[in-house]
Amino acid sequence: MGFEQLAYRGLETGSRELVTHAVKQDKIIFLFVSPLTPGNEEFGAHLQKHGDGVKDVAFEVEDCDFLVKKARERGAVIVKEPWIEEDKYGRVKFAVIQTYGDTTHTLVEKMDYSGIFLPGFQAPLSKDPLLLKLPSCKLNFIDHVVGNQPDNEMVSIVDWYQKNLLFHRFWSVDDKQLHTDFSALRSIVVANYEETIKMPINEPAVGKRKSQIQEYVEYYGGPGVQHIALNSSDIISAELKILVDYDEKGYLLQIFTKPVQDRPTLFLEVIQRHNHQGFGAGNFKSLFEAIEQDQAARGNLTVLTANGEIQSLFFKGATFCFDDCFAHSWHSLDELQEVVTGNGLPTILKEFPEMLSTCWPFCLHSAVQLTPNHLDWVQTFVN
Repeated sequence: MGFEQLAYRGLETGSRELVTHAVKQDKIIFLFVSPLTPGNEEFGAHLQKHGDGVKDVAFEVEDCDFLVKKARERGAVIVKEPWIEEDKYGRVKFAVIQTYGDTTHTLVEKMDYSGIFLPGFQAPLSKDPLLLKLPSCKLNFIDHVVGNQPDNEMVSIVDWYQKNLLFHRFWSVDDKQLHTDFSALRSIVVANYEETIKMPINEPAVGKRKSQIQEYVEYYGGPGVQHIALNSSDIISAELKILVDYDEKGYLLQIFTKPVQDRPTLFLEVIQRHNHQGFGAGNFKSLFEAIEQDQAARGNLTVLTANGEIQSLFFKGATFCFDDCFAHSWHSLDELQEVVTGNGLPTILKEFPEMLSTCWPFCLHSAVQLTPNHLDWVQTFVN
């Protein structure tokens, strides 16, 4: 994606517990942190619970002490009181505040610092000589950082940002606007006074199947950062399959990656704006439908039966199939009928009759020779 190594902190710099690699592109800086020793409580426990993900979203501030004081007065949890780190290049003040779930915000006040990055960091141990020969990806700054919450927790988190960090509501949509045929979400965006920092807060809404927001919460182990949007000055030359949203004032262009690790949690977005400050409400349906295909392949696009049990679906070609019924070869229609009836699928098929003509013949063609009588039985089964 065009990032260059910026700085390093590890055993060679005197850091005995953690190793940190800082990479940069224009104004975007990512820190990749890993514990060096077994049993590391802070980062090791976080990695075990959540997998790879965003532990901290840092804000550069002008007055760290003032913000911590106001946040404490309003009830925020101060994870680390303000402290100062320094080296020969100057001093930097830090503090850490708890936000949703296990996510934190580090406040960074560069008091008089002129070093390569932060105290304790040095130049990378090595650099890739090919980077200078590669074309620029034209990623300029972090546009927004999205946090997913469990159902009915979005508003309380929005209130937290308004009360503790003096943010304000910037944009919002509900499940009447952000939905597909199967799933939905609600979202409120909060921003700082200057509107240079934007934090969309999402929660799942009730739909026919499990929302991708709910899938995230389950696999991440609670609320956390769902994706980071990187603003580009020229997305068209950098990416393909771009989504377009617009209004009477302007437009925005978006593209999303798949999850960047094995768990279906964190992913990235590239976005370009032209006089448009929305968040792609018109693109959510296309994005959700693409994610739902991946959810189905993972066995996580689920529905609830009448008795409250969850039935998994998976995607093959253009057909939805029930994995617990059709992953096996049924030797007779009687055996199939017994299994299907026992799993409570009549309720599901009544709700999704469009699956009848494709799902059943597709799954049964190698196991059961369907006859008109058999199809009559299936039709009766869902009526």
